[in-house]
Amino acid sequence: MPIRWPFGTLEIGYVNKGGIYLRIRQVDKEIPVRYSSEVLILQRFETGEWVMASSANERDVDVNFPIEDDLEHLIEGYSHLAPPSEGELLEGHIVKVTPQEVIVDFGYKMEGLVPIEEFRQADGSVTVQAGDAIDVMIDRHGPQPEGYVLLSFSKANRLRIWDTLERAMRDQLLVSGRVTERIKGGLMVDVGIPAFMPGSQVDIRPIHDLDQFIGQDIPVKVLKINRRRGNVVVSRKMAIEEDLKARKANALEHLFDGAVVTGVVKNLTEYGAFVDLGGIDGLLHVSDMSHGRVNHPSEVVRVGDELTVKVLKFDRDKERISLGLRQLTPDPWETLPDRCPSGSRVIGRVMSITDYGAFVEIEPGVEGLIHISEMTWSRRMKHPSKVVKVGDQVEAVVLEVKPKERRVSLGIKQLEADPWTTVAQRYSIGSVVEGRVRKLADFGAFLEIEEGVDGLVHVSDLSWTKHVKHPSEVLKKGQVMQAVILNIDAPNRRLSLGVKQLQPDAWESFFRSHEVSDLVRGRVCRAAQFGVFVELAPGVEALCHKSEIPPMPDRIAAGAESPLPIGDEYDFKIIKMNEAEKKIGLSLRAVAEEEERTRLEDYQRQAAAATMTIEEAMSLRGKGER
Repeated sequence: MPIRWPFGTLEIGYVNKGGIYLRIRQVDKEIPVRYSSEVLILQRFETGEWVMASSANERDVDVNFPIEDDLEHLIEGYSHLAPPSEGELLEGHIVKVTPQEVIVDFGYKMEGLVPIEEFRQADGSVTVQAGDAIDVMIDRHGPQPEGYVLLSFSKANRLRIWDTLERAMRDQLLVSGRVTERIKGGLMVDVGIPAFMPGSQVDIRPIHDLDQFIGQDIPVKVLKINRRRGNVVVSRKMAIEEDLKARKANALEHLFDGAVVTGVVKNLTEYGAFVDLGGIDGLLHVSDMSHGRVNHPSEVVRVGDELTVKVLKFDRDKERISLGLRQLTPDPWETLPDRCPSGSRVIGRVMSITDYGAFVEIEPGVEGLIHISEMTWSRRMKHPSKVVKVGDQVEAVVLEVKPKERRVSLGIKQLEADPWTTVAQRYSIGSVVEGRVRKLADFGAFLEIEEGVDGLVHVSDLSWTKHVKHPSEVLKKGQVMQAVILNIDAPNRRLSLGVKQLQPDAWESFFRSHEVSDLVRGRVCRAAQFGVFVELAPGVEALCHKSEIPPMPDRIAAGAESPLPIGDEYDFKIIKMNEAEKKIGLSLRAVAEEEERTRLEDYQRQAAAATMTIEEAMSLRGKGER
């Protein structure tokens, strides 16, 4: 639509993305004009053409130019407005892409040209296409193409990057960069221009292997810029801290006791796992991972696993969070007595073995203990590994269930009959049995007469004749021997055996063949403060009290401790006998007194005999004289 003005008529010449181009019709010249509603600017190109330009949206507007004497006066009024300078950042749109250059419309009459190399990527590809908006700058240093204005995309991009980085540092904004290489003290990051990231700014925790970041795209914050020197320092640590702070604030808003949340396992310790809930960590203790026994958190979770957990306790002031995993599933221990009553049989897998037994998992989260004493009826087993191994599948009998204590007692030997229940029917008191010495103790020896049945041979029942202080004096572990059953106590699982009962009792024989006042010959075997012990027969000893030993002046003079020489044999008189207590009292004095009495009686008898002979002789002599 034509517009009248003092110097001629304005007509629409052509329209492009840069604006509306108008032409002034006068007598002898055309002046192209670009018009907008903000400011009317008259610019003169190097070609000598004059252009009125602004940056408003396209629309038809009545133009009221001031009336001037002539066009030169009007031009002189706008002569202070210069063409775009070389360092001015211009916005353009790609019109066409050719193998050698990219043609750009940057809002002026003439189109611009950018060498294709400024758009070529590292792999040789070109990603821009017609219609893309780009920033460019006028480049007056290179060879000027005919009919075009030489533009530079790389210079404009670099200028735009510096402006962006300065704004990012000023407003604390995040920028994206790619780690290109590792250098001394840190990493080089491409944020449009090479930037340095110190090693201390890589992460919130010390990182020893910086090479792992090479080639990664990471968010960073700008710490320092020196455009004159071309230096930029960035920090990934600050970007992470800002992200954690935002995530933490968001997480805290949604946390409360009993909440079910999702997190990622951050790291493992001996006592549990730390779970990242989004900027704040919670502790999942090893005891809250499973209803069953967990030796180490790695048995249940791994670093990087995504978990759904329950908030057990949240201390908002201290920002401490206790998490639970097993609380999200029903507790199998609560209904275990119904599923596994005492006496029932179960099948499970051996999870671990200790010195005192084996733990068997009978169902997920429930483990029972088979004590070593419940593995076999025999007592000779030293370690549970002799019966089961980790990973074995075993059948067991439930002995006891304690849900509150989370304990289950299991047994294997109960799968077979208890041999003690039939011991009384299979053996009788006085019968002779054969077995192997399984164990020696101070008080006796244990003899295994069959699998699961042991009997005790007391130290007092080892020999009739020897005074045995310890069973090792006459027996050896593993020795096979015979014994006599002395007593059977099946309810208490006790069996009394004797070895000496295999031979006749020397005491019994002695008491049967002797009585008080008998003279016996014996050997002094040992001395005591109250007398001496005399061996009368193998295994039979008697006591001769010192009061029953006559004084011996020669031994008293020599200071001997024993009233009688050890090893000498004497004749003794039995003065006391106690068969129940197996005690015999002897007297040497009685023998001496008996011998003295006998000698006296013999003397008296001989004297009497001699007196009678004299009397008889005198009597006979008297008769003869008559």
